[in-house]
Amino acid sequence: MSTALQSAIALPSAPPMRIPVPGRGYRVLIGSTILLGLTLVLYLTLNGELFRPAREALEAGDFFASILKPSLLWATMGLLMLTVRTLLWFWYRPRAAASFDEAPQLTVIIPAYNEGAMVEHSIESVARARYPRERLEILVVDDGSTDDTWSYIQRAAARHRGLVTTLRLTHNQGKRAALAEGFRRARGSVLVTIDSDSVIEADTLLALAGPFRDPKIGAVAGKVAAYNRDKGWLPRMLHVRFILSFDFQRSVQSTYGTVYCCPGALAGYRAGVVRELLDGWLNQRFLGARCTFGEDRALTNAIIERGFDTVYQANAVVHTVVPETYSKLCKMYLRWDRSYVREELRFARIVWKRPLVPMLLALMEKTITNLRYPVAWLASILLVTRVFANPLSLVRVLVAIGIGSSFYMLYYLYSERSMRFVHGIVYSYFAFFALWWIFPYAMLTARARGWLTR
Repeated sequence: MSTALQSAIALPSAPPMRIPVPGRGYRVLIGSTILLGLTLVLYLTLNGELFRPAREALEAGDFFASILKPSLLWATMGLLMLTVRTLLWFWYRPRAAASFDEAPQLTVIIPAYNEGAMVEHSIESVARARYPRERLEILVVDDGSTDDTWSYIQRAAARHRGLVTTLRLTHNQGKRAALAEGFRRARGSVLVTIDSDSVIEADTLLALAGPFRDPKIGAVAGKVAAYNRDKGWLPRMLHVRFILSFDFQRSVQSTYGTVYCCPGALAGYRAGVVRELLDGWLNQRFLGARCTFGEDRALTNAIIERGFDTVYQANAVVHTVVPETYSKLCKMYLRWDRSYVREELRFARIVWKRPLVPMLLALMEKTITNLRYPVAWLASILLVTRVFANPLSLVRVLVAIGIGSSFYMLYYLYSERSMRFVHGIVYSYFAFFALWWIFPYAMLTARARGWLTR
């Protein structure tokens, strides 16, 4: 294609710069610091020094101090779990990417609703990816958009005739229905879903296809980074949060083949498995209401229930647009937490079908993780009562948050050498003051429906 023609059709820009991988020496230094820090904290916990002020309050017979008992127990369990997670995280390695010769027939499905120009960036990133063209199919499903999304989809399809197939639903039916339409029409043996506000790196498709050599694997999660990570304080914080929440946790879960959520932003699925469970997944109900959001976690659960492993590929990277305003951030977290409530209940029934070691690790992680909610509420009651009696109590809590989040940032720095870690510390305070209400409200409105993206 000539330069003039490219200019005339205004090709989307290339994906953002790749996330730099720290060198071996740097990682050894940060990893050693993490292990030393954990060793010190565990030592202070086991000899009682870390929680000595709380123990003294308990021994003094303080009424409100009794609330500390479950908090101290959970904190000790959490430290032990963090140690186990850290060791598994160091052990994790992504699986080898597929080569050009062995790359399977692959279909990429991109559902879109009122996405505008960003959907063209998404399609273009897939079309430019390194993958055998004769074994690649791109299906773009417009879920009844009411803006100019369809025109951008058509423009991308015209530029890549024979590679991009477009589908347009007559009215908005929800992301799950849009994906189902793509799943039905896909010809690939591996199905990849990418959000319409996301772009992939050039080697992502080959990396995502690699694990499917193993017949035990039913789904693969990709690595999610913030596309607009330099556009304001909120995207900067979310980028750090994504690396910690997605890269760290899914690396750990991958070591025992039980990644709990293969994200809609980037995930790969074994086509034969998806077709077997498609109708049940599409018509899933919770408390009498049809499920529309949380389709990624629901599909992952269904695949795990069939006895397949789910893994994480840190070398399959997608850059997704994250909220730049508080209201949009709340919508995103509400959508995630509502599906979390529903699918955690479902996973509690599924986990017993896992092999012994993955089952025990999953049970341990889920128990400790979910206990944080009642413990946090009890601690909040304690904090409020203490602040009225002694305002310095709040200062102590804020200092503790700063110390804890600073140590946790070492995990981010191990994955990405960047000064953005400062935004991760700020996020801890932001979440403490501005996001505490999200999960309780999500629990009360778990039956709600909709994309919650606009």
